[in-house]
Amino acid sequence: MTADQAFRLASEGTALLWRGDFQNARQLLQAMARRVDRKPRKPAATPRDAFNQHRLAQSQRARTLGMLLIPVDAGHVIPLRRAPDVTAACSQAHGEAAEAYVMSLRELLGLIGAYEWRRNGVEIPALGARIHPHYGVFSPVRGEYVDLVAKAPLPTALKTDSTAFDIGTGTGVLSAVLAKRGIARVVATDQDMRALACARDNVERLGIAAQVEVIEADLFPARRAPLVVCNPPWLPGRPSSPLEYAVYDPDSRMLRGFLAGLTAHLAPGGEGWLILSDFAEHLGLRAPDELAGLIAAAGLKVVGRLDARPRHPKAMDRSDPLYPARSKEVTTLWRLAAT
Repeated sequence: MTADQAFRLASEGTALLWRGDFQNARQLLQAMARRVDRKPRKPAATPRDAFNQHRLAQSQRARTLGMLLIPVDAGHVIPLRRAPDVTAACSQAHGEAAEAYVMSLRELLGLIGAYEWRRNGVEIPALGARIHPHYGVFSPVRGEYVDLVAKAPLPTALKTDSTAFDIGTGTGVLSAVLAKRGIARVVATDQDMRALACARDNVERLGIAAQVEVIEADLFPARRAPLVVCNPPWLPGRPSSPLEYAVYDPDSRMLRGFLAGLTAHLAPGGEGWLILSDFAEHLGLRAPDELAGLIAAAGLKVVGRLDARPRHPKAMDRSDPLYPARSKEVTTLWRLAAT
């Protein structure tokens, strides 16, 4: 079968179960990807149209390339020539496998990449250490938001109660930064089981388990603190995969919930730190004055802000269909207090 034939069948919704050499399967997947990326895109009238076209194209790309399947025996063993040992990568992502199954080659390569991220870790300059993201937990590769938390002035109320909350902790990176800054007790919350396991693993690796407590909670713990930090997903929208829950916040649920509940969980004189990009505003997904309205409606005021420009490669890639919005993006740490 040629790559053109495979691409046509996959585009029509026909799955292909590969039985030959594993490395040849990878070459076929690469050839199919080139054909997907060759399709021309219509010019977008607005940044929002460009974003919607981009998401649709990414979804169609994932669906088409996901049609190339490979067999996997019990114990996560691939019965193909020149196949790598993926037992550890698959076990970390999905647990044990008592029966044979098939899976998308594209997904498998993602599992292998996630396994390497977890094994090698991501260097965090603000920590002088590495954070090890688990499969399905967003990796802290956008370092500008971490740096903002590392340098923002701490509330004076911490002098009498050295406690902070990290809402939606993910990998636990912000909890680790707060602990390094000398906060005696950090309570990190999340609802996702993978995130909770990942944060606990990183807390243990960094030797800060005595300072950082990781608990399952929907946003806030049942108490107050002088500092409450939250880095919610930056884009209002519906996630299409578990990993995208770190990027897309349906109906801005987490953002709205954090702001609405903040005053009830702030100790007197305390601050809430909201770390948020304005990428959604530049894409037309959030009105320019919406955030200010949510802050005011929650009985909060802005007592300070720190801004950072993105440093990731896409922000400088003029061929990216979202470059006009990415080039204007600013990530802000909003220092909020009760009115």
